Amino acid sequence: MTRANPQPTIAIVDDDAQVRQTLSALLEQSGYRAVTCADSAAFHALGDPPAIELALIDLRLRGESGLMLAIHIREKYNLPIVMLTGVGDEIDKIIGLETGADDYLIKPFNPRELVARIRAVLRRYGHGAVTPPATGHEIGFGDKRVDLQKRELQDAAGNEIPLTNAEYRLLDYFVRNPGRIIPRPELLDELGSDSERYLDRTIDVLILRLRRKIEPIPSKPVHLQTRRAQGYIFVLDGRGA
Repeated sequence: MTRANPQPTIAIVDDDAQVRQTLSALLEQSGYRAVTCADSAAFHALGDPPAIELALIDLRLRGESGLMLAIHIREKYNLPIVMLTGVGDEIDKIIGLETGADDYLIKPFNPRELVARIRAVLRRYGHGAVTPPATGHEIGFGDKRVDLQKRELQDAAGNEIPLTNAEYRLLDYFVRNPGRIIPRPELLDELGSDSERYLDRTIDVLILRLRRKIEPIPSKPVHLQTRRAQGYIFVLDGRGA
């Protein structure tokens, strides 16, 4: 479904209150809106159709199972579904995918992997990345700006700073997702069809190249920062830990 709100809304359906709270905080930190449902009835109460872009459902719900809920959702709506399964749910996992789930994750899971899976599923349904407000077709940072229409990086005088295709695509993704830690796998995924040519460490090489072109002191980046063992974060205003 398509709504005016640029923030995709995700319904978390899990009968564990602590899990709902943890997942809600994780998704909101990642740029999404979250609504929580303790069971199938609470999900159905969201409306017909529900004003959400994706349903994140625990397979082992009390009452109507997550599996049956997924089946009912698929029968009525063209809505993305990601299932959360337990370690011993191999058969249910396969059944869940066959009955309409777009992806699944086995508990316990890496939070960053869950966000990356959700983002990938939303893209397949035509929901792009959450983007910050921009003036016209430009996003500025420091004394530089990215012209989204011309697909180029410009200095303070408006002169183009040459970028390779891969460099521009990464920079474009960073400026559209500021203030959020982005792991390497997500960046590789963003390269799309080019990702087969790239290895995980290649991202680091592209990051070094970008820093030489956008940072006042590349060895002390203020915009394109590293978060050890997590990924990278882009800071538009040049501040941040």
